[in-house]
Amino acid sequence: MTRFGHITMVTGGARSGKSALAERLVKRHDLPRIYIATAQAGDGEMAERIAQHQQNRGAGWTTVEEPVDLVRVLGETDGQGVRLVDCLTLWMSNSFGNCDVASLCETLRRQTSPVVLVTNELGQGIVPDNQLARMFRDQHGWMNQAVATIADEVWMAVSGMPLRLKPRGENPDESL
Repeated sequence: MTRFGHITMVTGGARSGKSALAERLVKRHDLPRIYIATAQAGDGEMAERIAQHQQNRGAGWTTVEEPVDLVRVLGETDGQGVRLVDCLTLWMSNSFGNCDVASLCETLRRQTSPVVLVTNELGQGIVPDNQLARMFRDQHGWMNQAVATIADEVWMAVSGMPLRLKPRGENPDESL
């Protein structure tokens, strides 16, 4: 078991296995499990994705749905168990233009209970063809860098395989 207040970030591309990896990392903690969902079911396909994630997680999770005010929810749930935030990319998309990464990082630094954060790795694709998409990609990359800097651990999922980025030098199979 890791220390209290432990911050873990899990990144990866679409369908890389990052949510499954994050769930495994949460299970290292012998604490109640809280899933902080930032997704919104805006259409039937997204509702199916959300339902599939819930089914894959199984029982034993308390779900808190909050697409925008992540800082508030992290404060309210601190001390109640290990939290899994899935995902920062959707949070940024939902609050784009009003996304306060500095407040998020300050809140994460003050946590007394572990937090595992899922985020997408957007910077490895093609350069978007419009200014808004390029601005989102850039802001998202800077957010990921800020969170990774304060995180105790950073993992990347690639083709369903875990790759530990921080701290280096440890065998990931022994950590999971």
